[in-house]
Amino acid sequence: MNFDLSEEQRLLKDSVERLMLDSYGFDQRRKYQAEACGFSEVMWARYAELGLLALPFSEEHGGFGGGAVETMIVMEAFGKALILEPYFTTAILAGGILRHGATEPQKAELIPAIAKGHLKLAFAYAEPQSRYDLFDVETQAKKEGDGWRLDGVKALVLHGAAADNIIVSARTSGASRNEDGIGLFLVGRNATGLKSRSYSTQDGLRAAEIRLENVRVEAANVIGDPSGAFPVISRVADEAVAALCAEAVGCFAEMQTITLDYLKTRKQFGTTIGSFQALQHRAVDMFVELEQSRSMAMYATMMASENNPSERERAISAAKAQIGQSAKTIGRQSIQLHGGVGMTMEHSIGHYFKHVTMIDMLFGDADHHLRRLALLGGLPAEIE
Repeated sequence: MNFDLSEEQRLLKDSVERLMLDSYGFDQRRKYQAEACGFSEVMWARYAELGLLALPFSEEHGGFGGGAVETMIVMEAFGKALILEPYFTTAILAGGILRHGATEPQKAELIPAIAKGHLKLAFAYAEPQSRYDLFDVETQAKKEGDGWRLDGVKALVLHGAAADNIIVSARTSGASRNEDGIGLFLVGRNATGLKSRSYSTQDGLRAAEIRLENVRVEAANVIGDPSGAFPVISRVADEAVAALCAEAVGCFAEMQTITLDYLKTRKQFGTTIGSFQALQHRAVDMFVELEQSRSMAMYATMMASENNPSERERAISAAKAQIGQSAKTIGRQSIQLHGGVGMTMEHSIGHYFKHVTMIDMLFGDADHHLRRLALLGGLPAEIE
């Protein structure tokens, strides 16, 4: 199988990495984080200018027709820079819902606005009791005339307070843990009855708790089948996990680079600590975990567009389990090799460790995906 990037993909990789190198140093990131919205609106506009916000969408809807490989390239570069902007929530999560579930009029209205940087979206899928089960939905959607009325609570809505619109999963029929009877509804941030409480996550991003009380949604803002949205949610979650794996690999690569540089410059007992064989072995362990994660992220990328749900889910769970394990190993080694300075807010390595820990928990941690993989029958024989 050919793993080489095409000329267009190499140009994309070079342009994104150059943008991050020029505009997203650690000190610059801290300034962006201090802005009212928790990220840089200037950088968001830059992403639009480069076409990054249009990348995942088809050309007929105003996008650039990029696929999973292009998403992997962008997310890996963003992982190296620890970006704060809502690219993942808008282009990957909510954008995926639109690509797979929206009507043509909805795509024609929303996707060009995303591509131009004029529209930010969030996806409210998690609830206080749901943990990692996407089908565990207690938020209710009741038919009311030509529209719907939403009531319920959504938790950990990434960038929920900054989003112009929020896509909400809600139950239209059935018990709270049924896969059937779930719909997707587009709700305006300032809709009557919607209340949000914004807070910072452990890795410096922003999230919100969303409370819906008698929120009215017009029929035109129902995305797809109001009782059969779970297959779309499941597919988008798998694609999102593949993107998260690529972002984690970017973080791991930067963590290894930062740690190796530290080993080469920090002196103890009159010599650099990188000359100590025991620490060299630990640096090699980091490299092995990085390469294993990179391979599995590439596997997830290749399988993200697989139409067979079982095969796609097996690949995605295998990759996410590896990413979770590597996050612990690389994070632990990088912090310990830095010593006390690695625990401070003034050094970047701790921020990377926090972010990869959050990535491990998004859409299921390593243990969750190992159990899921076992229930699906394990890895295909050709890659075991």
